[in-house]
Amino acid sequence: MGWADRIGSIDKGKYADLVAVAGDPLADITELQRVKFVMKGGKVIRNDMAQGAPK
Repeated sequence: MGWADRIGSIDKGKYADLVAVAGDPLADITELQRVKFVMKGGKVIRNDMAQGAPK
């Protein structure tokens, strides 16, 4: 597909689909109900971790 330089790792300039939570979802699955950050295709969709964002 020719995408090896754009996917496969987290790095500046690469596409990324990420979901971040404050705690460990393996220890407490309900952490997935409190998503803090979402990135889809390298574009930030949600960022509750930004300064001034409601908690």
